[in-house]
Amino acid sequence: MYWYTLTPLDILLFRDAKPFTPGERAWAGSVFPPNGHTIAGAIRGLLNTDQSFVLKGPFLCQAQTLFLPRPLNYAGVQRLAPIRWLQEQDENHSSIQMEWDRRFPTPLLPEGDTNPEEDALKVQDQQNQYRQYLPSDIVLNLLKGKSLTATDSSCPDGETPVPWSVESRPHNTLESGSRQVKQSEGYFVENGIRLHQGWSLAIAVDTLTHTQIEKIGSLVPMRLGGEGHQVLVERCSELDAQWQSLQGQSLHNYNTGNTALEFNPKQARSLAYLVTPGVFERKHSDVATCRAWPWEWKLANPPNPNQTRGPLVSVATERPVPISCRFREGGSSIPAPQVFAAPPGSVYYLERPEPLFQDQASVNGRPNKVHNWRQLGYSELFWIPYGVN
Repeated sequence: MYWYTLTPLDILLFRDAKPFTPGERAWAGSVFPPNGHTIAGAIRGLLNTDQSFVLKGPFLCQAQTLFLPRPLNYAGVQRLAPIRWLQEQDENHSSIQMEWDRRFPTPLLPEGDTNPEEDALKVQDQQNQYRQYLPSDIVLNLLKGKSLTATDSSCPDGETPVPWSVESRPHNTLESGSRQVKQSEGYFVENGIRLHQGWSLAIAVDTLTHTQIEKIGSLVPMRLGGEGHQVLVERCSELDAQWQSLQGQSLHNYNTGNTALEFNPKQARSLAYLVTPGVFERKHSDVATCRAWPWEWKLANPPNPNQTRGPLVSVATERPVPISCRFREGGSSIPAPQVFAAPPGSVYYLERPEPLFQDQASVNGRPNKVHNWRQLGYSELFWIPYGVN
C-alpha cells in the first residue's frame, strides 16, 4: 500500500446519511472524517475510471505522522475491563454480586479501586479535554500492551482535542430585486470542516491506483466532498513505515494469542481495536440489521448454558455512524440502503483472537460481497494483548 496526504485548500463539506428537506428550513447533518465511499468516489473522479480500489483510512496526519482515533475503552486515563474478568482477578472485587442481561456483552468497569458515582462528572470533564486522535508511536505502545498515560492523553500546547473547527454555512438564493429567499430553493444550513494548520487527511491506495496517480503528477488537486472543494494529493512515503510497524505488531499479537490457546487460554485474551468505522450487517428474515460488533462473534457468556460459546466478552463503543452510499446500475446511480457503523475507536474484548468474515475475499469459491467493505477501508482492526495492569 502507498500512503498519500490530502491537504484541504479550503473548508470541506461532508453530509451524513440523515435525510433533510431544504424547503423546510433545515440543518444538513455532517460527518468527519469522511467515509471510504467518499474517498473512493473522489479518486474515481480524479482518475476518470470505474475500477475497484483497495483503500486504507482515512486517518489524520500532522508533520508526516499518522494519527488514529483514541480507543474508547478508557474512562479518563483508567482502563476498563469486563466484570467477568475483574471477578476472576479478585474474588473480593466490588462487582462480585453484579448481574447483567446475558443476551448482551458483559458490562465494563474501571480497573482498580474507584467510585463510579463520585467520579462520573470528573471523568466526563476529563474526556472532553483529552486529545481524540493519537500519534502512531503512542498507538504502537498500546499494541505492545502498554496503557495510556495522562501525558499520552493530554493535548500538547496549542492543540485542541480534535484538530478541526466547524463553520456553519447557510445556503439560499434570493429573489431577483428583493431580499426574500426563493421559495423553490428553500433555506438550509450545513457545517463545513476547517482542518487546523499543518493537518491533513491520510489514505493508502493499492499499487495500480498509486501508479495512475503518479502519472498525473506529484501534487495533484482533487475534488473531495460537496460544493466542489478541493484537496492536494501528495505522496508521503514516511507513513508507509509507520503503517507497516502498526500492522506488523498487530499481526504478531494475533498470532501470539492463537498460540497461547494451546498452553494457557487466559493468555489468549485479546482486545480488537477498531480504527475505521466498522460495518457489521446481517440479514434476518430478509431485513438487514446492523449492530456494534460482528455477527459471527458469538457471546462468551450466553444466557443459555447450552448455547455455543463464542469469543466475545464485552464491547466499548459509542453512538453509531450513519453511512449512505449509492449503487451503479445500467449507467445510472441510485441510493443504497443506509447502514450504521460502529464508530472508530471501539474496542472488543475477546477470549481469543477471532478473524472477521469480511476479511475473506471468497467463500466456497464465490466472491464474498461483504469483503467490499474491507476493500474500502472499513472495519480495520488492530490487535492488543490483554494484560492486568
